Amino acid sequence: MATDQSISFSKKSPAQVMVASAFSFSLMSLCVKQLGGRIPVAEVVFIRALISLGLSWWVIQRQGVSPWGHRRPMLVWRGVVGTLALFCFYGAISQLPLAAATVLQYLYPTFTAALAWGALGERAGKRILLAMALGWLGVLLVAQPDWLAQLTGDSAMDPLPALAVTIGITGALLTALAYVTVRHLATDEHRSVIIFYFPLMSVPMALPFVLANPVWPNAVDWAWLIGVGLFTQLGQIFLTQGLASMPAARATAINYVQVVFAALWGLLFLGESINELMVMGAVLVLGATLISIKPPRTPQPLH
Repeated sequence: MATDQSISFSKKSPAQVMVASAFSFSLMSLCVKQLGGRIPVAEVVFIRALISLGLSWWVIQRQGVSPWGHRRPMLVWRGVVGTLALFCFYGAISQLPLAAATVLQYLYPTFTAALAWGALGERAGKRILLAMALGWLGVLLVAQPDWLAQLTGDSAMDPLPALAVTIGITGALLTALAYVTVRHLATDEHRSVIIFYFPLMSVPMALPFVLANPVWPNAVDWAWLIGVGLFTQLGQIFLTQGLASMPAARATAINYVQVVFAALWGLLFLGESINELMVMGAVLVLGATLISIKPPRTPQPLH
């Protein structure tokens, strides 16, 4: 998550900076949604990556850091997984209500905790099982599948496309995998190098799909595409500043306000509606997130 080291938000509290990060990322999602499927997902990923690549390279040059890192296979892996997650997230945004796609993406803290439990040997146990149960129940209420409507006899339910929901959940899982990889890399790789490899992999991964189905954006679409890149980078700057000033667990919880912003943009600009079940599902996913990021209690020594 690149940041210009000359930029300072010292007058803002860490919580305010994290809210600014969530606000910026929600605007990025709105820009993707406003493209309305006119621009293929791969092309959105490609243009976003070009903007991020240029900005990340500029930051690395200012910092005087070698961009290539030491553990290159794992850096490449982080970039590949992150790119696949981005494909899924943008694909979900293009097919789902903005708030629903954002809620599904916020399954990633629960997935991260579960993967860390298995891959990193971190203690979790019943806490993670409870978080996963709450998270999946929340997904059911957000997705409102046909079988749930039949089971409850509620004809007012508005089921979301099953494939789009699956894509959104897959994106959250891939995001979690990328986070676990970053935790492996963070011990001996510069943060800016880890960030740099994300767009470095996104460009060649998206390029073949762009060449196979090129769509030249009109002036309005260019504005939305530039907004995707700029709001992403702005969100990264705020996020980096916030994470440097507060515990990651609290920062992640505050960042969930992005769901609220997404719901607001959906109501104001996209004509989307939110029913009670979706609100309940979002609350359950938030609960799963809070449980996932809460550090396990350290046993007190016996005296």
